[in-house]
Amino acid sequence: MTSFEIEEVPFNGKSVAAWAQVDERHRNWPVVYTLEGPGKVYVGESLNAAGRFKQHLEAGKKPVRRARVVVDPTFNKSVCLDLESYLIRLFAGDGKYEVLNRNDGVTNADYYGRQGYQKAFEDIFEELRKRGAFNRSVKEIENTDLFKLSPFKALTSEQAIAVEDILNGLFNDLEEEVPSRLVIQGDPGTGKTIVAIYLIKLLSDIQHADLSEPAEGDSILSEFFVEGYPQLLKDFRIGLVVPQQSLRKSIENVFGKTPGLAPSMVMSPFEAAQTKTPFDLLIVDETHRLNQRASLASGALNALFPRINEHLFGSDDLNLTQLDWINAVSRHQIYLLDAAQAVRPADVPREALDDLTATAKAVDRHYSLTTQMRVRAGADYVDYIRRVLDGAATEHQTFPGYDLRFFDDFDEMLTAVAQRDAEAGLARTIAGYAWPWASRKDPNAFDITIGGRQLRWNSTDVDWINSPGSLDEVGSIHTTQGYDLNTAAVIIGLDLRFDTATERIYFDRSHYHDKKGMQNNPKRGITYTDEDVLQYVKNIYAVLLTRGILGTYVYVCDPPLREHLRQFL
Repeated sequence: MTSFEIEEVPFNGKSVAAWAQVDERHRNWPVVYTLEGPGKVYVGESLNAAGRFKQHLEAGKKPVRRARVVVDPTFNKSVCLDLESYLIRLFAGDGKYEVLNRNDGVTNADYYGRQGYQKAFEDIFEELRKRGAFNRSVKEIENTDLFKLSPFKALTSEQAIAVEDILNGLFNDLEEEVPSRLVIQGDPGTGKTIVAIYLIKLLSDIQHADLSEPAEGDSILSEFFVEGYPQLLKDFRIGLVVPQQSLRKSIENVFGKTPGLAPSMVMSPFEAAQTKTPFDLLIVDETHRLNQRASLASGALNALFPRINEHLFGSDDLNLTQLDWINAVSRHQIYLLDAAQAVRPADVPREALDDLTATAKAVDRHYSLTTQMRVRAGADYVDYIRRVLDGAATEHQTFPGYDLRFFDDFDEMLTAVAQRDAEAGLARTIAGYAWPWASRKDPNAFDITIGGRQLRWNSTDVDWINSPGSLDEVGSIHTTQGYDLNTAAVIIGLDLRFDTATERIYFDRSHYHDKKGMQNNPKRGITYTDEDVLQYVKNIYAVLLTRGILGTYVYVCDPPLREHLRQFL
């Protein structure tokens, strides 16, 4: 058990000099410290805190009122690196302060006795919270989008290897003045969005690095904070393209609270395509949700699509997609995708994504993410859910420690959701688009009736998961794709049914109410059969069934399908 103390020091030369003489450990012991100024915080670790404070004072670039130092007789370098990373992540998620650290030094390395130390970290956090350093509890912070979408993440080994290789390739291309295009591919929950946000923050930090200041750490990415790299990024223009409105707004909020980033860096494909100044690098998250020429959800966007084609390419070629737009307005591109998450016919065709992936593989610019970071059931769970929906699963598979439940009583599921939300937060009910959206025009109307329960669809399209009243509503695919839940309670509606004669899952068009989800594309001469739409609907349910970190609850409306899925879930 540790016995930590938190010492507070007014941050000026006289106070720091006096503090340095009080205890030998102030000059020669591993500690973790925070420097807090107006609306900003910096977290550091050092073997010589007094000396490090002197360097900060001499740099004089961070207005600091107070230093807080965590001193413990059992601390070593590994413990301090771990605590430093822990506090950086929580400060970023809390939102009280802007975090001034770079993000390349956030680590997740194991060491002797780590479990015991991490219990002590919780006590250190609570003491700092009592002293006003944080506004929220750890549980509240970990449930925020600020935390989940923060660039201050400890990368997995495969993510770190990919990021290092991507940076080496990008800087080589910049030196040789050649364009580049690469693909990062991964299942739901493998951290594609995390990598995108992490990369943009890292590139911004390199771009604006002050090489005269002492180095912050010795991570594998510190090699890019030396002469030459910032110069290659001079006037370098970066953008993050996010097709879904809700996720885009959440990321904009994170960028607005992160030094070096700005909400204007996050944009829709339409905004990116209308840029007056080409981008040096565009990173596209959820590439599978880019659009082809089709009937889109907005009449204004339908009119804008041909105008952008004509502006960029001189004519309105119906085969052009938003992939072509991104390539046209940027010199370098990074695409993050999972083709199995396309959920509408208007999404970029699978063939275009396959071609993009094949091209990246041919030049060794393709990266696969496989480590499951969301669902605590592991990567096998995502594959299993997809096989169950595709009819390829042959036997029941269990996932010890994961709260996977199949409900016959809808009321019981809603009661369990409320209990999970009270315990851990972020338990929500979500569903396929198998009911009309009456409440969109009449807020007093109910949309979904199952048994004696009446519910409404999500009352907002932006940040629904965290909105007031969301626990009593049902979220659609368009408000949940790209997000994490602690518990996801999924209603499989009558749009998916089971034919006991053929023993196949089939699509029931009469119970599918996303008009854009099954609309033909007459401009391109494409008609979507029930079998075509079935794949999109199965993709939707696969996305919904892979949102839950701690558990997934399932209620199936079609009795034959319920009995079929019972053997697997």
